[in-house]
Amino acid sequence: MSELQGRVLKNYNGYYYVSAGERVYTCKVKGKMKQNRFSLVTGDIVSFEAGDGDEGMIKTVLPRKNFLLRPTIANLDLLVVTFASVTPDFSFLLADKLLALAELAGIPAILALNKCDLADAVLLDNICSVYRPIGYEVYCISACENTGIDTLRKRLEGCICAFGGPSGVGKSSTINAIDPAVSLQTGSVSEKIGRGKHTTRFSQLLPFDKGYIADTPGFGNLLLEELDDKTLVHGFREFAAYEDGCRFSPCTHTHEPVCGVKQAVERGQIAGSRYQSYLDILQEIKTFQEREGKKL
Repeated sequence: MSELQGRVLKNYNGYYYVSAGERVYTCKVKGKMKQNRFSLVTGDIVSFEAGDGDEGMIKTVLPRKNFLLRPTIANLDLLVVTFASVTPDFSFLLADKLLALAELAGIPAILALNKCDLADAVLLDNICSVYRPIGYEVYCISACENTGIDTLRKRLEGCICAFGGPSGVGKSSTINAIDPAVSLQTGSVSEKIGRGKHTTRFSQLLPFDKGYIADTPGFGNLLLEELDDKTLVHGFREFAAYEDGCRFSPCTHTHEPVCGVKQAVERGQIAGSRYQSYLDILQEIKTFQEREGKKL
């Protein structure tokens, strides 16, 4: 038996598929590790024992560079927050939830707007005007028409990245366009409810140009119950520049009479959609904690 280190590419039916060198090993968790509570997700770096074949036993999980709970994945260089411009309609709230999670996890994030060939130019300009001024790269693409794919592909070179977003926005289609060798299953959008069908059932890392691309399961909504008002505010990067104008510290930027963030919103220095997303998420957290009998 030899001891090796590798990266978990996917977890499926109790097996962990670990890449080490030129081989992928099918691993289980060693009994001693099972006796303790452990967290093992796609993207983790692990040490494992392997014989002459392609099977192994995972012994330990190495410290993570970062960890994203939704979608659940570790050790990312980049999160590609992927939305359709239309069909389904772009959601500022859902986009802001994903961006906040990435911000809090210390993971760089970019925004990919698919189906831009079907969208009104005014809508695209509106979305870009919200996110580009606060430092988020926005890529307007069409997986079907191959528009903007080369530019996005170049941005992902050498990165370990994950595509995250709602169902039906074209995450799998975009990855297929970036690398046709992947051939992920794609779905369609339900005309009745305007939502996509779930085609990706679990997160998996796919080799791509000296790095990896992860396709992740889509969702209809994204709940952030694990956050509170003190952590949530740090998920909105533009707020920090105006917090010196708050009379109270800490400030929730909601009911306080003198608040630099609220003043910045009134002056148009912070996008109204971003501030509304912050308020909506905060209310979701409060509702959840009240239901659970906790105080915010």
